[in-house]
Amino acid sequence: MGSSEQWRDITYNDVFERELRGLTRRAGRDNAFNIEDIEGSLKNLYIVSGSDQGGCLQETIISATIAAYEHFIAEFKAGNFQK
Repeated sequence: MGSSEQWRDITYNDVFERELRGLTRRAGRDNAFNIEDIEGSLKNLYIVSGSDQGGCLQETIISATIAAYEHFIAEFKAGNFQK
């Protein structure tokens, strides 16, 4: 992989990990937390993702954020997260 493409992977991984940590922290600390709010945010992210407004960097960030939300929701519903 050339350095011109490497930034995408680095950015994607950084955003994914940061979002996942944030969701996990929020779920553990926020008494008002509910998975339906996270699912609603994910639906909004899908809409933003399809708008193609922000260019390559923005699309990389949104894609990583969506992946983190999807991963978190799947883990939460599978019972792999304890509040």
